[in-house]
Amino acid sequence: MKTFNTGRVTFEYPSSWEVEKADILSNPDCIATLSKGQDNLINAVMFPTQTNLDDYKIFMEDAISDDGGVIISSDFVRIASKDAIKLHANMDTPEINFDIHTYVFIEYGDIYIFELRTLDVSGESEREFKNMIDSFSITG
Repeated sequence: MKTFNTGRVTFEYPSSWEVEKADILSNPDCIATLSKGQDNLINAVMFPTQTNLDDYKIFMEDAISDDGGVIISSDFVRIASKDAIKLHANMDTPEINFDIHTYVFIEYGDIYIFELRTLDVSGESEREFKNMIDSFSITG
């Protein structure tokens, strides 16, 4: 396992994943982008927020549905010793059909969103993503 550390956000990731250069020009809130081959991409963002997990869960579900996605599951969970939203959805576009796995944390007035977009149906990438999230920590 390798460690990703921004000075404030830390998590471990398998060496089979590659840290990409975060595209902060088009997404200034991006704190991390990781990929595993052509079929798996993780984006992590952080920004200040006034919302709470209950309200953000409704917002996320509406946004996915409005984009034509099908929500497979959406739950409140406890992971990495923090309360979070865990959402799994399927997106079917004319170009590609993929799954989205998202974890959302709200800590210290900031929102942290980790999203895996994957074509992997074996579940391996999802398990690796969950392990990454389970190692997530924030320094206040």
